[in-house]
Amino acid sequence: MNLKLNKWYVLYVKSRSEKSVNDLLLKKGIESFLPVVKTVREWSDRKKEIEVPLFKSYVFVKIKSAKDLHESLVIHGACAYISFGGKYAIARDHEIEMIKLLLDTGKDIQLSSFDQLPAIGEIKTIQRGALQGIDCEIVNVNNQNNIIVRMKSIQQNILVKIPMSYLYQLPQAI
Repeated sequence: MNLKLNKWYVLYVKSRSEKSVNDLLLKKGIESFLPVVKTVREWSDRKKEIEVPLFKSYVFVKIKSAKDLHESLVIHGACAYISFGGKYAIARDHEIEMIKLLLDTGKDIQLSSFDQLPAIGEIKTIQRGALQGIDCEIVNVNNQNNIIVRMKSIQQNILVKIPMSYLYQLPQAI
């Protein structure tokens, strides 16, 4: 497979090993990114807010040399780099920045798989708020206003709730 340098590759890791793999990558000096979201887990005796990976079993790794590619694969819990059609899945820099931006909003974020997109939907550009400038697909889920931001490089979607008013440009005051 063709290796491109200074790109974000998608490392597949063992289930529930995302945090430890990310920590080990950082200790080795390999730039990595593990997007996490907060969720409430409930047990019989208590509730607790915990952080879980946004993409289960995925850690994004910025490969700066062939050495980084190989060193990241020997880390305990790392399995393989994701590929589609014989080509490594590469997340674009703007997609990584978009994920960081979405996580910073503090909004409720959920994933939907790429093949579960609605058949119809209007594409809009968000006009206001922290997500301004992002193209999204509008869907109606459980009578709530949601948008889907597509990440074609890893065939995933991010579902986030925003006010519908953010999709329309407000008139400028004179």
